[in-house]
Amino acid sequence: MNSISSQNPIGIFDSGVGGLTVADAICKLLPSENTIYFGDTIHLPYGDKSTEVVKNYATKITEFLLEKKCKMVVVACNTAAAAAFEELKNKFGNKILLVDVIEPMVNFVAQNFTKNKIGIIATKGTVASNVYETKLKSHHVADVHSLATPLLVHLIEEGFSHHEGSQLLVQEYLRHKILRKIDVLVLACTHYPILKNTIEEFYHHEVKVLDSSEITAQAVKDKLFENNLLNQQKNEATHQFFVSDFTPAFQQIAQLFYGENIQLQKLNIWNEA
Repeated sequence: MNSISSQNPIGIFDSGVGGLTVADAICKLLPSENTIYFGDTIHLPYGDKSTEVVKNYATKITEFLLEKKCKMVVVACNTAAAAAFEELKNKFGNKILLVDVIEPMVNFVAQNFTKNKIGIIATKGTVASNVYETKLKSHHVADVHSLATPLLVHLIEEGFSHHEGSQLLVQEYLRHKILRKIDVLVLACTHYPILKNTIEEFYHHEVKVLDSSEITAQAVKDKLFENNLLNQQKNEATHQFFVSDFTPAFQQIAQLFYGENIQLQKLNIWNEA
């Protein structure tokens, strides 16, 4: 890791557009940092894939970002983090800095909401992994209740996040008995912050709604600082966007975040026909 330069980019990946919420927060907090984003749109959603399949996807994407000389890889996908982060640390931890979206959120909840009733909404894969309950329990946060809300990912990826139907689906999920009388709701999928306003309005702003974007961005900054790898150059940062398949919603949502005519590059790293 000694050969890594502070001017090298930060790599960020997700199954689709969700990780852009994290990428945007990183760019706002660290405007001098160059970034490379990979959205694995050909395989989305990850939430209904097996653990082994998701591990393979995460490993291949990390190898790609390593080839791009990234100094850090941010796993901006809860499903991938739950399934593969430990394996990524074992395989690449001596070559590159690694940050996921789960550990920073767990630490934040444990520091601020130990005595509260915590609700978690996530993909099927994240909920099935039980990763949040296990990690929060180790921090003595015991009152945790998780609900799989997989259709929200499809809705967002299809560009319907502001459609009336999205409000109805959000309401249907949040009325579930598992989430009754919660004090805090963790959006344990990086797609879900795109619906944060709708979710907060459902609760009349009486439930604290947490998303991982700013929390993860701070963890990225802290880790780069600890390793003396913050980019101190004042040149305008560059941001590259790769997708494994073009989707109409990706370009639209990326432009909403970055406010510019971004150039998506389609790249098949899978050796598939």
